[in-house]
Amino acid sequence: MRIIIAPDSFKESLSARAVAEAIAAGIQDAVPDAETVCVPMADGGEGSLDAVLAATGGERRVLTVIDANGQPHEASWGWLGDGKAFIEMAAAAGLEQIPEAERRPLLATSYGVGQLIKKAVETGASQIAIGLGGSATNDGGAGLLQALGVRLLDEHGDELPVGGAALHRLARVCLDEVDPRLQQVRFDIAVDVDNPLCGPRGASAIFGPQKGASPQDVQVLDQALGHFADVCARQFEKDERNLPGMGAAGGLGFAIKTCFDAKFRPGVELIAELSRLAEAMVGADLVFTGEGKMDAQTVLGKTPVGVARLAAKQGIPVIALVGALGEGYEEVYSAGITAAFSLTPGPMPLQQACELGAGYLRQRARDCMRVWLAASARSVNGTTG
Repeated sequence: MRIIIAPDSFKESLSARAVAEAIAAGIQDAVPDAETVCVPMADGGEGSLDAVLAATGGERRVLTVIDANGQPHEASWGWLGDGKAFIEMAAAAGLEQIPEAERRPLLATSYGVGQLIKKAVETGASQIAIGLGGSATNDGGAGLLQALGVRLLDEHGDELPVGGAALHRLARVCLDEVDPRLQQVRFDIAVDVDNPLCGPRGASAIFGPQKGASPQDVQVLDQALGHFADVCARQFEKDERNLPGMGAAGGLGFAIKTCFDAKFRPGVELIAELSRLAEAMVGADLVFTGEGKMDAQTVLGKTPVGVARLAAKQGIPVIALVGALGEGYEEVYSAGITAAFSLTPGPMPLQQACELGAGYLRQRARDCMRVWLAASARSVNGTTG
């Protein structure tokens, strides 16, 4: 019996690798001779770098960059070999790195992400995958461009300071000093939202408040990003602002799409490709996946459904083990999940559930395998009930 284990992380509790290992232990408890293959997954947000490195055997590298507030910060990125690199946006400019009281949405910069890209290109990367999600910035990727040598100039020819609010003074984007190797790099952008850059569903309105933006800040930032898009549309003769995903990570993808060769893809699809998940599934009897909370939003590009869709192509049933089942979780059944189970045996405080998560995962995986074995035995014996 061959079983693939491809879960996302349980945020603030267990990494994807830890989740997979706990499930594998439970499977072994019930079926000691089962072959278990762990493929930690993610959807492009926090934890994506760990998942990719765990699945590919890539090399973790560390670079001192500046965080969203302009302070020195140690950020990891992945060198996958063969000219490929993986960057997790949140590693350089993540929201969780900035205490709530210190969040400055008008001034926050994606400069550190650009520093990681620059380092990857200097290392020899010709293909860079970037996971968007968990950002503290709302600068449309302006800081990223500035780190790569792009000059953002006002009407007097002076360079703009960092931060999204300053973009309302932008007059011209100058690429003269950009490393020519960047134009040869293919960027794969992993996103799990389809928001445009501006407007009521844009980066500022939807994601700005969680980054500390007041209603007035949201208006300032939305107008600044709109002006940024206007200038880019005139100068580059293309307008990318309304494409799905341009509002992810404070609009960071907009800058890359406008100035370089970039392809946007669902995060779980890209991570699965890098992890060679479809290849791992060949010949498998069963797939386990999971996430911290499963609800109606899971069908909108989250990891369990992405895993299930790959499994469905090979006719493999999928069991999801999750921290909690929320409203509308049943929608995942139409997307390929065979059955979904929550972990806790009864009501308990969230902190306690998180602390005991690995043990509960192991127990539920064991229980699921016992049912699976019983059903398989009845099938082999020709008993249908």
